[in-house]
Amino acid sequence: MSDDFGAFVPGPRAHLAPTGSGALDGLTFVVKDLIDVAGTITGGGNPDWHGQQQPAEASAAVVQRFLQAGAALVGKTVTDELAFSLEGENEHYGTPVNPRCPDRLPGGSSSGSAVAVAARLADLGLGTDTGGSVRVPASFCGLYGWRPTHGRVPMTGVIPFAPSFDTVGLFARDATRLSFGAGALLQTPPAEKRPVRLLVAADAFALADPEAQSPLREAAAGLGVVEEIEIYGGRAAEFLEAYTILQGLDVMRSLGAFLESKPRFGATIAPRFEGARALDPACEPEWRAWRRDVTARMKVLLPPGTMLLLPTTPGIAPLRFLRNAHAERFYQAALTLCSVAGLAGLPAVTLPLATLDDCPLGLSVLAGRGEDEALLAFAQP
Repeated sequence: MSDDFGAFVPGPRAHLAPTGSGALDGLTFVVKDLIDVAGTITGGGNPDWHGQQQPAEASAAVVQRFLQAGAALVGKTVTDELAFSLEGENEHYGTPVNPRCPDRLPGGSSSGSAVAVAARLADLGLGTDTGGSVRVPASFCGLYGWRPTHGRVPMTGVIPFAPSFDTVGLFARDATRLSFGAGALLQTPPAEKRPVRLLVAADAFALADPEAQSPLREAAAGLGVVEEIEIYGGRAAEFLEAYTILQGLDVMRSLGAFLESKPRFGATIAPRFEGARALDPACEPEWRAWRRDVTARMKVLLPPGTMLLLPTTPGIAPLRFLRNAHAERFYQAALTLCSVAGLAGLPAVTLPLATLDDCPLGLSVLAGRGEDEALLAFAQP
């Protein structure tokens, strides 16, 4: 195992000094290689994408906000190719090593940022989360991870993947640093911690691996009195289908021109882009209407002061490497769990509150749109 756990993009390490002073004074951070850093190429985890780019003239808005708040950039980190994976595997640049469970996947697509923070190579990590790309590696590596309300954190200077789902999220080893980092991105002060009504999505817990359900349930019970509900209403398969179709059509609008150049992709990534290419755009209005209905239902379900608990992932990190039927089962459950926040544009924090076989297991807390500050306050011990 290398000293950097394979977390960083190969080549000279990117460094930027703080440009201001604030809540992040003295802290270090890393940036996923989908996010611009001035003077470096944003490679997207793919050599052909990298080969078509020039060094960024300016850093992404989120990087500038961290620098202005006093943090120092200490590197760009490996990502799954153009964010199209939850595993953390990259055939071209290597797969970062999960510091907590080295024989298991780190989770993706923000794999390197999660590994760097978990390995104490940085205090904070910036990643992107479309369908779980911050939440999944946070769960696998034993970190706090935050996906903001869609649209609350600027995406300027970030490679678009599926823009109606894309967010920039954050990793930290503790809730306090997560709150400080999120405050710098949101540019708002932290909220006071207040009592909340907690809902448990019973049908979401049923999607977890059988052996993971008990520790996840215990972690949920440890957060306070909970009320049982069903989040999918017997339509879990529709959540997965809606996410898959709407994400795929978004991907084709964002990356279709690049795909026409016939780029090289790893063996597990190429079929995903082919699947997106094969989608029929004629079905989009139906699924957009479905998404609007779900968003409206979640708004009623999660007024201010109410939060929803569900597993972040179906279980602990799978063994390296994930293939065939094992991969299909993982993706069906993981994307169904993560799709709730993505489809409704909700903020989510995953908490490293459970373990199984000495490996981390995350519990997600979702709040209503725009309730990021209250959610981050709830995550404080």
